[in-house]
Amino acid sequence: MAAVVPGRTTHEHHGDVVVFLIGMRVNRLRALRTWAPLLRAMPAMLRELDADPSLGMLRYTQHLSGRGALVVQYWRDLESLLAYAQSADHAHRPAWGEFNRRAREARGAVGIWHETFVVPAGRHESLYVDMPLTGLPAAVGQVPVSRRRETARDRLAG
Repeated sequence: MAAVVPGRTTHEHHGDVVVFLIGMRVNRLRALRTWAPLLRAMPAMLRELDADPSLGMLRYTQHLSGRGALVVQYWRDLESLLAYAQSADHAHRPAWGEFNRRAREARGAVGIWHETFVVPAGRHESLYVDMPLTGLPAAVGQVPVSRRRETARDRLAG
């Protein structure tokens, strides 16, 4: 279990950041052949991205709930995210092709979704109280909340 960082902390980053959310939902539990490969493919992609920081992913967290899974990813820039997604030399593109093939065979058995947020410098803030290192601070660096950065408005002002 990760150690709790006592007190109030925030992230230390003054540039742009890209937040990428990707999730799946199992719509038909019995269609295991359709959704199980998708579920197995994501950890392989995350290991690949973790092993090579030059690809641009800074950090990720995974969340499971009910019939679904969500991965929150923090990226250095949009260009890195798009380059990884489109590259035939990395795990994503073959996994995506395999998913599409299986999904056509078992229509509606599994749903997938993603959202991409390009957040400009000065338009992101965070606050963590008595939490293990996680989220944006784990991606870009964590600092105690100072008097100068006491409120969300202060943190957004830089």
